[in-house]
Amino acid sequence: MSADSGTVEGVRQRNLSRLLRLVHRSGPLSRASLTEATGLNRSTIAGLVMELVTAGLVEERAPESSRRVGRPSPIVAAHPAVVAIAANPEVDAIEIAAVGLDQRLHARVRLPQSSVITPLRTAELIAEQITRWRSAELATADIVGIGLAVPGLVRAVDGLVREAPHLGWIDEPVRDLVAQATGMVTSVGNDASLGALAEHLYGAAVGIDDVVYLNGGASGIGGGLIVHGTPVGGVGGYAGEFGQNRPGIAASADQRAPDGVLEDEVSRGRLLEAVGLGQADDAELAEALDRATATAARDEVERQRRILATALSNAVNVLNPAVVVLGGFLAILAERDLPGLEAAVRAQSMPACGEDLRIVPAALAEDRLLIGAAEVVFTDLITNRLTDRLSSGLVLQG
Repeated sequence: MSADSGTVEGVRQRNLSRLLRLVHRSGPLSRASLTEATGLNRSTIAGLVMELVTAGLVEERAPESSRRVGRPSPIVAAHPAVVAIAANPEVDAIEIAAVGLDQRLHARVRLPQSSVITPLRTAELIAEQITRWRSAELATADIVGIGLAVPGLVRAVDGLVREAPHLGWIDEPVRDLVAQATGMVTSVGNDASLGALAEHLYGAAVGIDDVVYLNGGASGIGGGLIVHGTPVGGVGGYAGEFGQNRPGIAASADQRAPDGVLEDEVSRGRLLEAVGLGQADDAELAEALDRATATAARDEVERQRRILATALSNAVNVLNPAVVVLGGFLAILAERDLPGLEAAVRAQSMPACGEDLRIVPAALAEDRLLIGAAEVVFTDLITNRLTDRLSSGLVLQG
């Protein structure tokens, strides 16, 4: 948003962004609620809402019947046609979804891959899927951008994937490749950092300001941090790589990868091997573990839980979070015995750091990374591209 924030125009743009962010993150709100939340007067709210309606970003609905005295206040909601495309490329598949500004999941697909996906193929698959959806589920959609959740180090300033080791990507301009293939504004971020953002805004860590999030996927373990309510990326955007830490393994018999890092020991691949599967999504893996009767499978689960508990205690001692959120296969491990995992982490943490700690599985389940990737698109729209959108005078048809 280009206008000087101290000018009348700058204040107006800031208020428009504030209103759109409120209805996006909080869901439908009455004009009266928006007036109360912002401190603006009713006529100002009415004018701002009308601008957002004209731009096709929100819609007004008739208020619900009420016995309250006085004229009922119209309901303002994010326009259901406004969507972001979100994608998560992994070593065994790429997941793509259409996520609404109204937080609704319009479409979702998992495309298994027989070989490790390349950046160029990633761009092609996203473009092809958008084309398919435009003739079906997204025929009337207003697609405002694309967000990618990549399991690797992503440079914050330009979206360059510095290294995604399991994908074999080094210094890949994935953002530019996808933008060229689709003709759409594209954002790229680390998958676990985006998962942390999603869980903080809409999932297990709503209203909690100090959060450690660990994501377990086919490419290993990544992490995200929320400190004092703000995502922490580090100087280059690479913070949260918990999976690359050297694990503390108390019993030498638990070690499987000498000189390995955490994700070499606590591993989705090792769990799949233990239950005799080559490929599976998280739901299939959880079901297989539930059915497993072999001692080797149960032993592998417990071995990984012991190592994970030590890794989490280190994070708790350093960061003193209120909540640790676990996603992907880490949530599967935790849910085998959540109280037992919490007790094991507290036993290895400083008492003051662990006394109020909670460990919870990701509430958004398999959608967490895609919701996080879409959120980056919506944040960019609301923060940086709203002026252009309003200036275009776009009104959605249909």
